[in-house]
Amino acid sequence: MLQPVSDGEWRQALDEIRTEEKRQTRERDALAAKRRRLPVVAIDVRYEFEGPDGKATLLDMFEGRRQLLLYHFMFAPDVSGWPDAGCPGCSMFVDQIGHPAHFHARDTSLALVSVAPLHQLERYRRRMGWSIPWYSSAGSDFNRDFGITRDDGETFGLSVLVHDDGRVFRSYFTEARGVEALGSVWTFLDLTPSGRREQWEDSPPDVEQEPAYRWWRRHDEYTNSQGATR
Repeated sequence: MLQPVSDGEWRQALDEIRTEEKRQTRERDALAAKRRRLPVVAIDVRYEFEGPDGKATLLDMFEGRRQLLLYHFMFAPDVSGWPDAGCPGCSMFVDQIGHPAHFHARDTSLALVSVAPLHQLERYRRRMGWSIPWYSSAGSDFNRDFGITRDDGETFGLSVLVHDDGRVFRSYFTEARGVEALGSVWTFLDLTPSGRREQWEDSPPDVEQEPAYRWWRRHDEYTNSQGATR
């Protein structure tokens, strides 16, 4: 049975927790700054995928933007739900992703990739009501090369990719509980080389920044010049 305390005791306990939360927030900011300075590895293999508009490459998934958040979705034999549905955990994750216009405004695209054939992905995407582009890597070595298909089976994760002068690079990858912590637009952007592009961030000198909050819009108010074209 719950035992209530006085308002003063409750506020004192809350202040103690708040102090710890603020410390962890500063630590997360410092960790994000380190991620923005991670080295990158070139992806020189020209993988071919099946996507909503037909054949596609990794560069196509960027849709003209500089950064790509690519979620490796478990939809394969021996994964719960096969062949009619994708992984329930991956499905819960995608349900929590914010409106893509906010990502586009930071020059970042989102996409899903799985080894299942495209017709299965599209059928399930329609069932779930998702609008994020979904690509099939069936028939390629992509999932194995990226460490998603392993000898003990299929797993999941999130890759952060960036392109420069037509070349694609992988800057970051997280899996397991690292994915569990994601959800808001900000948590995703904090994984990317450019971050939120706000002036308070500790970022490399080549990252263009602006005052905090200024770029925020309602998702239907972004303009094409802000990169939110889709």
